[in-house]
This record gives sequence, structure tokens and C-alpha cells, in this order.
Amino acid sequence: MNEIFSNLSVSVFETMSRLAAEVEAINLGQGFPEGLEPRDVLEVASRAILEGPHQYPPMRGIPDLRQAVAENARRHFGLALDWQNEVIVTSGATEALASTFLALLNPGDEVILLEPAYDSYRPLLRRAGATIVPVPLAPPAWDLPREALAAAITPRTRAIVFNAPMNPTGRLFGLDDLQFLAGLLDRHDLVAICDEVYEHLTFDGARHVPLMTLPQARTRCVRIGSAGKSFSVTGWKVGYVSADARLLGPIARAHQYVTFTTPPALQSAVAYGLRLGDDYFDGLRAELQRRRDLMTGALRQAGFTVLDTAATYFLNIDVSAFDPDGDDFAFAQRLAREAGVATIPVSVFNGDRRSTGLLRLCFAKAPDTIIAGVERLRAWRETQG
Repeated sequence: MNEIFSNLSVSVFETMSRLAAEVEAINLGQGFPEGLEPRDVLEVASRAILEGPHQYPPMRGIPDLRQAVAENARRHFGLALDWQNEVIVTSGATEALASTFLALLNPGDEVILLEPAYDSYRPLLRRAGATIVPVPLAPPAWDLPREALAAAITPRTRAIVFNAPMNPTGRLFGLDDLQFLAGLLDRHDLVAICDEVYEHLTFDGARHVPLMTLPQARTRCVRIGSAGKSFSVTGWKVGYVSADARLLGPIARAHQYVTFTTPPALQSAVAYGLRLGDDYFDGLRAELQRRRDLMTGALRQAGFTVLDTAATYFLNIDVSAFDPDGDDFAFAQRLAREAGVATIPVSVFNGDRRSTGLLRLCFAKAPDTIIAGVERLRAWRETQG
């Protein structure tokens, strides 16, 4: 058996979701939204399923979706892409990550990972033969640690994994951070693997700026997007990769042997969705911001310390005052049992599993779910004195 995957434990998301079901807890841990799916996108998918075709679509994705991905990049971010040579469709963003790591990394290559980091990165990087070099960000601001990042680069460094907007921190990086990163890529001949699945989920009037839009970084970035996040259909598993043709060629060849293709009906619906007017994308941002503010306000009123979040589905609360053992994973399990609310301990996003005193909550839930969950947390907190 492969030593990497055979020794992995069950995902924390699966663990906490099972526990939530067992104890009948409200699940504010797993990052899937409620009631935000655009009806017309679902209808396009339904018609496409009935009408077909039902056989293998082109390996790189149907032309209509690849064109729509390029149009989306130009319309929202000012990024010009050649849809024929710089865009492919994948079976979700996680498959895009796996294909990218397999295609661009060789055994012994060092990859810088900004932590806390989405938990799928590490096992996929290790299976690709990479040596992971973690660079931690510190709460509550989660600022980019420029000196530590620059110091982590060695002659063996091949890539930086850059998740922006960032899960689980909710951090939206500014232009000065992007310029710093672009300079590092250029000076050290590096590639940035950019997980940008939350590209449209930003708040307070701020907008995401892809690293790939900077001239120094244009040919050094692999940009990964997700229909699951942009259209609240996480179960569809439709992702897309944009990169310079020199980088995209090997990624496409890896993709053809990992999943080969993605369901054509879903691809057609996503192509339609990416061409929706600004009113859709603005409305999605506004609704998620309302839910963020609802959860943030209710939690603070209940006496919890809530860290600011500028993007994604997630916010973090500081529970260190209630966790004298300093074990956020055990505390999250305790909270599910005692308060009836499932959360995600932020320690699982660190390679060494160091406890952070933080729990991640998903605010993309229906308002009634948010209020019910926070009310349970408030009632539990009152029992703690």
C-alpha cells in the first residue's frame, strides 16, 4: 500500500460531519452553502441532461465552457486568456490541484505552503514527490510574512501554493502583496499554483485580484477556479485551470489520465452561469456578506471573539479562553456534543497540527440555520460562567 494514503486519517470534515449526525448537532463546519443555487443554471443543467450528448466530451473541456472561463477572466479581472491553449476543464478544483502537482513537480522539488492551508494540499503534494516547506501566517490579521517567505526559498524551490482568497482565514491579499510575490517568482524562476476558487466571494466592496494579472507573474501562474463555489453547487465538481500554454500542456496530459473528462451537461450549465450578468455575482456577494454579518454580530453579542473575514464562506472564532487544554480538535468535538454545534478546528490546516485556539465556522448557511447554531453556542457559553 502507498505509505502516504494508507497512513492518512479520515478527513476532519467527514469526522465532524459524522459526529454532527450522531449527536444531532447543527453543522456549521462543512463548507457547503444553503439555498444559493441560481435556478436558471440548474434548469440549463436539467435540459442538457435530457437532451444530451451523453458521451465523452473533449478531454480539455467543451469549447463553450473554455470560452466562458476566458470571458469570465477578462470581464471580472481584466485577464486575457487564449481559451484554446490556456484553459482546461477538470472534475473539480481538487482534481485540478492533483493534476497540476503531478504535472509540474518532480521528486525532491520544494514547494512553499502558506499555512493554515486547505487540507488536501499536503497529501497531494507528498504523493507528487514534493518536499513541503511551510510558512505560517499569524492571526488575527493573517498578514503575508514576507521575510519568512523570502527566506524559505532555496535552489530546490519549484513552486508556491497560493490560496487567494484564503481558506480558512478569509484573507484577501492586496496589490502590494501580489507585487511582492510576483517579484519572488521572477527572481527565483518559480511557479505559483493559485487556488482561487473563492474569486467571486469577496465583501465590503473589495475585489479579488488574481496574481496572474501582474505582468511579472503572467506566465508563471496556474490559476484554478471552481463552479462549485461560484454557483453554490459544490457537488457538481466542475473546475477549471488557466495557465500559459507551456505550463498547461503537461497539466492537461496529467488530467487526461486522472479523470479524462467532466460531465458535459454540467459543463454546459457552468458555461451559461459564467456569462450571467453582474447582478448575479453582485447579488451573491451581497447575500453572503449579509450572512457573514448576521453570524458575526450574533456571535459577538453572545460573547465570542470573532476574527474579521474579507472573503470566502468562513469566519474564525477564538475559543482559547474556554479551552484550558489547548487542544482545539478535542474542543471542537466537545462543543459538538455539549453545545450541539459542529465546527472545524483550525489546527487541521497546519501541517504539524499545532493548536491555534481557533474554530472555523461556515456562514454560507441559511439565516435560520445560522441563528439556531449561534443560539446553541450562546446557551452553552452561559453554562461556562
